[in-house]
Parts: sequence; C-alpha cells; structure tokens
Amino acid sequence: MSAVLLAALLGAARVLTLDEAVHTSRQSQPQLHQARANTDAALARADEARAPLLPQLGATATYQRTTSNFIPQPGVNTTGNNTTTTVGTTAVAADSGSNFHLHNNWRDSVALTQLIYDFGLSIDKWRAAKAQADAQRSTELATILGSDFTVRANFFLARADKALLKVAQDTLDQQTKHRQQTEGFVRAGTQPEIALAQAKTNEANARVALIQAQNNYETAKVTLNQAMGVEGPTDYDVDDQPFPVIDVEDGQLEPLLAEAIKARPEVTSIEELIKVNQLTISSVKGNYLPTISGQANFTQGGNALDNLGWNFNFGVVASWNLFSGGLTVAQMHEAQANLANVAAQLDLERQQIRVDVNAALLAVRAAKSSLSATAEALENAKLQLKLAEQRYQVGVGSSIELTDAQVALTLAAGQSVQADDNLSTARAQLLRALGRQ
Repeated sequence: MSAVLLAALLGAARVLTLDEAVHTSRQSQPQLHQARANTDAALARADEARAPLLPQLGATATYQRTTSNFIPQPGVNTTGNNTTTTVGTTAVAADSGSNFHLHNNWRDSVALTQLIYDFGLSIDKWRAAKAQADAQRSTELATILGSDFTVRANFFLARADKALLKVAQDTLDQQTKHRQQTEGFVRAGTQPEIALAQAKTNEANARVALIQAQNNYETAKVTLNQAMGVEGPTDYDVDDQPFPVIDVEDGQLEPLLAEAIKARPEVTSIEELIKVNQLTISSVKGNYLPTISGQANFTQGGNALDNLGWNFNFGVVASWNLFSGGLTVAQMHEAQANLANVAAQLDLERQQIRVDVNAALLAVRAAKSSLSATAEALENAKLQLKLAEQRYQVGVGSSIELTDAQVALTLAAGQSVQADDNLSTARAQLLRALGRQ
C-alpha cells in the first residue's frame, strides 16, 4: 500500500487505530496475497482435474506437397511399377520409379471423445482436487488469523513504547526541575556541591533515556508497518485504546478447547487433507480396471480443396493397462502413507490447540493480576517521590533519597506500561487461539 493511501486511512490527526491497522494488513500484507493466490491456484487445479470428465473435441488440418512414389509392401500384389492410389475420391497415379514430382495433399479431421466410466479414477481425482482447494482456503484463513495477531502484537508493542516515551519525558522533566531546585539550594548554602553534580548526572541520564525511548517508538512503528505490509513513513501515532475484554477470558479450559477445535482453520485444513488422501486412494484403485470411452471421428482429404473425400465413424473403446511395472501398487502405498501422515498431523494440531488455549488463558489471568499489582506499586512510588521531595525541600532528606524515589517511580511506571501491554497481547493471543477474527 502506498504512503498516500496510508495517510488517507490515518486521517488528518495522523492517529492509527488498531482496527485500521488490521484492515490495512488484510489489504496490503504480501503473505495474505500469497495465500489468496495459492487458493486461486488450488481452485484452478480442481477445474483442471474436472476436464477429463467432460467431452474432448479436437480438430486437425494439414496441407502437404508430397511425392507419390510407389513403395512395395510385404504381402501387396503388384503387376508392375505403375500403381493407382486413391486420395479421397480422386485417383492419383503413383509415379513410375522414384522421383521428386510433387502433388497436393489436403487432410483434416474432427474427433470427439467422452469418458463413459473408469471406476472412479477421474471423478475421485476431481473430488480430491476440490478437497485440496478447500484445505488451501482454510490455510488462507489461518494465515489471516496469524497476520491479525502479528499486527495486534506489534501495535500493542508500539503503544507500549509510546507510553514509555511519555514516562521518559516525565522523568526528564522531573530531573530538570530537581536540578533547578538543587541549584537554588546550593546557592543558598543549604545543599553541598555534590548534590548539584548528582542532579546534573540524573538529568543527563534521563535525557539519554528519552532519546532511547524515542528511538524505540520509531523502531516499533517501522516493525508495525512491516506487519501491516505498508511501505511508507512512520509520521503517525498509534492510538491509546486498550484491547477490549474477551467474553470468555475467565472461562474454563474444556469448553474453550471445544470451541477452538471447531473453529480453528488449521483443523479444517487437515481434515480436508485427510479427505484428499482418501479420495486419492479411491482414484488410484481405478487404475486396476479398464477405462471405457465413446468416440466419434470425421475425416476428409484429397489433392484438391474442391474435391475432398470424407469418412465418419463412431464407437466405444475400452482400454485396460494390465501391467504397469508396479506403478499402481506404489501409488497406492504412497497415498496410504500420506493418509497416515496427515492423520498424525491432526492429532498433533489438537494437542497444539490445547497448549495454545491454555497458555493464552494463563497469560490473560497473569497479566490481569500483574496489572493490579503494578498499579498499586505505581501509586506507592508516586507517594514515595512526593514524600521524598517534601523532605528534600525542608532539608531533612538527602539527594540520594530523592534519586532513589525518582528511580522507583520510573521503574514502577515502566512496569505498569509493560503489564498493560502484556494484557492486551494476551487477549489477542486468546482470540487467535480460539480461531476468532
């Protein structure tokens, strides 16, 4: 997607919401384009597999300049070197001896064939191709769900870095205020010179942290652009909206596991692949039996376009490959092995879904508990800094005590931001584990 289109999506305020990020990804992400193309290709292969079931009509036309030298054949009775042959309805005398005298030879034909019955060989191959297309369609949906989660996770990471940038800016503002305050205390003689040196060091460190936070935020937006499939600038801000509560995030594992197994497209895809291999086995069995087809042919030819002879025939043809060097047996063994492989994949996928749902539930619950604890820690850190500032202003508190309180507040603020990011990401993870969009 172009930068102009991205700007249009972001609007005049240049604020990117989570829904806009996901929508942009679905329109622009190359991985999704690949998945859609793979689905289209699978549907086309299903149409290809259907083609042998339909009538086959072909036509040929040839023109030659050819000699008519007589060539003796075993079992052909000839009375001399001169022979008359018939091309269409016109008799052409074969040349005596061999020479390069050339004659016109026109010939065309139309052939129609229709498969009547081949004991499931062709129709099961078509059904298998359709099941393969359905499996690919489910794989495409799984790719969409995975892309949605990647966009959401990177959006929350950028949102967290934006919040940490504000924490870094607030910390620098505090350090600047305390450095200015300390300068006044030093001039008044109520604080030693070392206190001012410490304040200046803290301010410089806060400025470095702010620069790093700015870089982290810009880098997070670059990564978010990549997740959305956007080639464009990062001159926007991510919205501060939290991820909404999921209605089942406090539910029990087993009901959610049943929902996930039913909804996850990976399961549907593997189930379709099982069907593919079952139909492939049925199709391969058709190689053991004959193929019955009907055909009709119309042919005409001669040495002049206004004087062509023609013939017409129709009938039924049965062909039976009695021995193929063990090819059919080997194909049957391969299909059976593929079926066993895919069946094992289904068992593995169900186990993985249990892990995904369980891990997502635990992550949500841990993040909610952590968010509550970090909120309490942040309030206590704010109170600690307030008390330390009051003690410092009246001269009973040291610069070390004040610095410790400032560090504690910055740490608590960072932990609170991280806890909020963890909760949003865990909810997105649960949504992905349940197969919801």
